[in-house]
Amino acid sequence: MATSNILRRSLLYVPGSSQRMLDKSRSLVADCIAYDLEDSVTPSRKADARILVRNAIDQPLPSEIKERAVRINSVSSGLALGDLTEVLKSPNLSTIVIPKVESASDLHFVNDVISHTLSSSSSAQQPPISLIALIESAKSIMNLSAICASTPSLSGLIFAAADFSLDLSITQTPSLTEFLYARSAIVTAARAYNLPSTIDLVCTEFKDEDVLRDECLNGKRMGFNGKQCIHPSQLGTVHEVFAPSGGEVDWAVRVVVADEKAARAGRGAWSLDGKMIDVPVAERAKAIVKKATLCGVDVESVRRRWKVEEPQ
Repeated sequence: MATSNILRRSLLYVPGSSQRMLDKSRSLVADCIAYDLEDSVTPSRKADARILVRNAIDQPLPSEIKERAVRINSVSSGLALGDLTEVLKSPNLSTIVIPKVESASDLHFVNDVISHTLSSSSSAQQPPISLIALIESAKSIMNLSAICASTPSLSGLIFAAADFSLDLSITQTPSLTEFLYARSAIVTAARAYNLPSTIDLVCTEFKDEDVLRDECLNGKRMGFNGKQCIHPSQLGTVHEVFAPSGGEVDWAVRVVVADEKAARAGRGAWSLDGKMIDVPVAERAKAIVKKATLCGVDVESVRRRWKVEEPQ
């Protein structure tokens, strides 16, 4: 899987049982639209929602949406097989979001169903389907290593605060300090196993832009590179915060330009603005430039502006 090109600043949930919302989702600008068959669908509507979601995915992918995913029901619910059997009929499906993942066996089950379904299908060959695991319990935190190592198809982790709070009998506060250990564990595990996406908790106060921005900045500082969204109004702020800022892009391009010159001169360490630049710092700058490119920033024009930058 070409994980370097995955950009999931936003993962927007769309209720799978609402035809109106499914239609509206095609006009949104989101990195990943996740059609929800789990919490937003009542038990009596599960079968109908599967068909609605499958039909929605069958429609051509709007250019503003980079990825379409389906959040199925948990493996432990007994409904996951029915969800997968229906949505895998669409050749346009790119990602499965799996809730309540507590062990590697949950991912093995989904991966096996996908492999069996696609190998026996008579439809044209489609790109590999990636998996994203929702981490929402104490058990899942304790099993992060096994979860991350379970399958190469796993491309990200999501922190689900509501169910985690329920499992630990804790109350979410504006500071989010009660989630510090769990969120740090998720980010660290994702990095250790080279998973490109670490997606932070939902901001339930979607009408308060200041609260949303503070949560986004908090998550970005911790190492998350995206956030779950439950309302289209959240997308703009989430995209802005989780994209490199203009200052970050300028700094990163300056480092990359000067580092190329330093490398040609055989210098492994040098300085910029009075601060030492060595290999880890240069690699971080390259990662920022790559992400800026994925976010649509005209990096080449920035490079032209800083082409005269020299290592000090």
